[in-house]
Amino acid sequence: MKAFQVLFVLLLTAAAVDGQSFHAGSCSHPSVQENFNITKYMGTWYEIEKLPAVFERGKCNQATYSLLDDGTVSVRNAELLSNGKINSIEGIAKVKDSSQPAILGVSFFKGVPDAPYWVLSTDYQSYALVYSCSDYFGLFHIDFAWVLARTRVLAEDIISELHEKLAAAGVNVNRLTVSNQTGCEPTN
Repeated sequence: MKAFQVLFVLLLTAAAVDGQSFHAGSCSHPSVQENFNITKYMGTWYEIEKLPAVFERGKCNQATYSLLDDGTVSVRNAELLSNGKINSIEGIAKVKDSSQPAILGVSFFKGVPDAPYWVLSTDYQSYALVYSCSDYFGLFHIDFAWVLARTRVLAEDIISELHEKLAAAGVNVNRLTVSNQTGCEPTN
């Protein structure tokens, strides 16, 4: 088990060097959406901006959420690769504590701990702001953030408001990259 932990830390360190948002110390704990309604959140969201993520290699990134009968959420993330093919992954999201429904854990692989998925802000109809952060031994953390929209574009004034919320949460908004949502039709 110890060898796995060392390997895991080495892989995370390598990922951090490859553009991840790697920081010393522990994660911050920003405020999340009050009175979050998971049912209204369901459907497709398009990625408008993000902190760099080594696991995202394509363009036209989108996530589709569907509520399951047991109260969990089916998650399907998809992107269009440079060869014209769609790359996708499916997982399950669960509300961690019913008193805080905007804090979910997402799992894409059995046996791997859930990744945090915190909905910081959403109007359910046009935008969502999502944050994720994982601590590693209290020594460092890796965080992710996504500005999402129900369409492939989002008004600049809304993006600016979401940047302010991220900055207030301690996220360096200068590291956000704009996601490419053009030419999104797959060739196969």
